[in-house]
This record gives sequence, structure tokens and C-alpha cells, in this order.
Amino acid sequence: MKSMFFQSIVSKKFLLFTFIGAMACLMPVQRHVHAEGQSKLSKDFFDAVEPIKVKDPLAIVLGAMDRDAVFTFTYADAVKLAGHSCPAVAGAYKSTQLASKALYGDDVPVRGNIKVTFRGAVDYKVNGPISQVVTFITGASGENGFMGLGPNKKYGRYNLLSFDKEHGADPKAICSIIFQRADNGKKVEVTYSIEHVPSSERIDKLMPLAISGKASDEELKEFGNLWQERVRTILVNPPEGTFIVKELKE
Repeated sequence: MKSMFFQSIVSKKFLLFTFIGAMACLMPVQRHVHAEGQSKLSKDFFDAVEPIKVKDPLAIVLGAMDRDAVFTFTYADAVKLAGHSCPAVAGAYKSTQLASKALYGDDVPVRGNIKVTFRGAVDYKVNGPISQVVTFITGASGENGFMGLGPNKKYGRYNLLSFDKEHGADPKAICSIIFQRADNGKKVEVTYSIEHVPSSERIDKLMPLAISGKASDEELKEFGNLWQERVRTILVNPPEGTFIVKELKE
């Protein structure tokens, strides 16, 4: 009797250990499958940058998300949109984040409810590339944007983004962008400059080699690391004066 009882316990333990072992073998496979579905970016800080969360009424109406859900945009998303990471992409992301906080405070910003105006023409400095990141996050589009639903063009996004050719940005700035809520008219201007952001002298020496394709693997890696360190500073610890947020009154 005792022998049968002992065998039963041993058998149950064997099955338990077998199950645990099988699960342990499956877990790395699951992680591997998940990793294959993600873009492999080279810098860990891309995903460490504070994300931007926005509501999108159009996405809710058309069933892309639940009523209480939000879109979460990361800097890594902006990198994938632009195809690279640079001070312009970083400045666009950070400017939009700061403007959203200034316009909405602790509330979640509403995508499609923000009008955007760039000081200067679309080809002024990097207004064009920066505007693409801003559109990506805010939904504000030019004449090529979504026209809206129904005869009243509900949730339309077109013509919410424009370029003011008559009033340029400060020549020392990379860009100056005005963000305005469509529902209550609150308006802020974000001016972005990089003159205070430190840059290694090695970048100037390595850039010609990197662009021409003459850089060694070591030089190319060093150039990329130095370049992204400046981007990290802009996003994580920008010096005073890099971003100036000012509320505008009518």
C-alpha cells in the first residue's frame, strides 16, 4: 500500500517537472517570435524617451480602438516614420510633446483637435521634415489630409497644418511652431534651437567620411554614437533655451 502511494507521488512530481520543463522550453520561443515582429533599433534610449498619449475620436468611431483607449506614440515611432534619428526628428517630437502638455495640462490631448502653423515656408530650414512628425502625432494635415465623415466633414484633418510664409521664425532657431486647440482656441508657440546643445568636434571630422562612404567600421560606429548622444540630450536633458514654450493671446 505504501509502495503504491509512494509511486503515485513520484509520478505526480515527474509530471509536474515535465510540465515546467516544457514551459521553460516554450518561453524563449515565444520571446523570439515577439522580437521578430519588432523593428530592431540600435539605441536603447529610443524607447526610454517619455511617450506621447493621445485620444483619437475618429479611431473610436470607426472601431479601431475602444472608447477609453489611447494611441501611444514613442520616439521610436518617429524614428520609423522619418527613417532616421537626428536633431530635427528629436526636436519635432519634443516640441509636440511640450505643446500638448501646455495645451491640455493633465488631460489627454485629442488627436485631430490641434491646428498647427509653422513660421516660415515649408522649405525653410527643416520645416518640411519636422512637419511630418508633427502630423504623425497630432493628426493635423495639409490639403492632402482626411476630409472627414459625412456632409459636415466630421473629424476632418485636412488644412489643420499650414506654413506662414509672411512671418518667419527667429533666424537662430531651427523652427518655431504654433499649436492651437480647435475647441477652445488656446494657443502656444514652441521655438526650438540647438545652439546650446553640445556637439563633439569629432562629428565634424567624421561626417565627411561617413557621407562619402570612406569611413571605417570603427569610425562609422563612433560617428553614429556621437550623433545619437546629441539626440539623446535633446530628448532627455535639453539645456535651458533649447525649447521655449510661450502662450499666445489674441
